[in-house]
Amino acid sequence: MKIIERVEIEAVTDVKCDVCRRSTRSEIDGLQFATLQAHWGFGTKHDGERYELHLCENCFFGTMLMLSFGRLVIVIVHRGPRMGVGARVAVTRAWAR
Repeated sequence: MKIIERVEIEAVTDVKCDVCRRSTRSEIDGLQFATLQAHWGFGTKHDGERYELHLCENCFFGTMLMLSFGRLVIVIVHRGPRMGVGARVAVTRAWAR
């Protein structure tokens, strides 16, 4: 026997980007967002801290670009003038994948 009752539930209706504060709702596919998470464990400087950021498509790829640029700077500093510009770009592109 089925018993049917009306039940109210909470549901996510929108996710706002934590960077630009825009909605991540797409008219075609619903919510479209990326999540950046950190859960720091025992022995770390941030033991017990948790972070969760929601990013729209533009802010996600902007973040990826900034991370790639940061990696490029690290490579240049550590390897210095021994690497040509083409090699630096190749290392950065490989790291970003």
